[in-house]
Amino acid sequence: MRSLLTGVLRRSKSWITRSSLRHPPPPQFSSSFSSSRKPYYRGGGFFSHETLTQEAIPGDFLKWATVGFHRGSRFATGYAPLQAKPLDSIIDIERAKTRSPEDLISIWDDYHLGRGHVGASMKAKLYHLMEQRSITCRHFVIPLWRGSGYTNMFVQVQMPHILFTSLEDYKARGTQASPYFTVTHYTEFAESKDVVLIRGDVVFTSKLSDSEARWLLETAQSFYLNDVRYKLVERFNKETHEFEFKDVLQTLEMPTL
Repeated sequence: MRSLLTGVLRRSKSWITRSSLRHPPPPQFSSSFSSSRKPYYRGGGFFSHETLTQEAIPGDFLKWATVGFHRGSRFATGYAPLQAKPLDSIIDIERAKTRSPEDLISIWDDYHLGRGHVGASMKAKLYHLMEQRSITCRHFVIPLWRGSGYTNMFVQVQMPHILFTSLEDYKARGTQASPYFTVTHYTEFAESKDVVLIRGDVVFTSKLSDSEARWLLETAQSFYLNDVRYKLVERFNKETHEFEFKDVLQTLEMPTL
């Protein structure tokens, strides 16, 4: 995997250098995430009191040893991993039980609108498929288009969490690389309402915008849930010698020159 990351970095850097012409942002494709853009709404006490601090995922999720690094489970200096927020610290679960799935999704999405947060949802069947596939294929790399070049993001999927960090930072710091964006899936309503609620937290708002974070989340989901795209994830994890980063760019309809 170390040699794979080196190759990905080398090839992606060359593409960034050659991609000096202006190109439109990558197209937004359909996603099984549910999201809305309605006015901010707290739902009449539906949500519990919440601080504005950024939350991370459990520390044991941050052990990157499976991809060849053994530096521990700490982030870079200045950021200490915290436990993910339990759902009952965000919403009144008893009140949520009385809501229809549609109302629950709408209120959840609206509540998370704002700098540094992403709210979304997915069907329970899709969550379980993503969970199953991530058991043997936890890692992937996703190019994020920015104006005239790419920022390559390294992704670790260990449901119910997803972690995004810069591939450059990960290559340089390994397990001490700071996360840019963390995602938690809540399955409390998976059986009763066929809804899995998703909360994304942008850890460094100076490095990643809300719209970029949402696009990364939807893109990661598409690679794990779409059968054709998932073949690239399998190749990255199981057949690294056959993995070509340009195939990811072509799949996302991004320029390779």
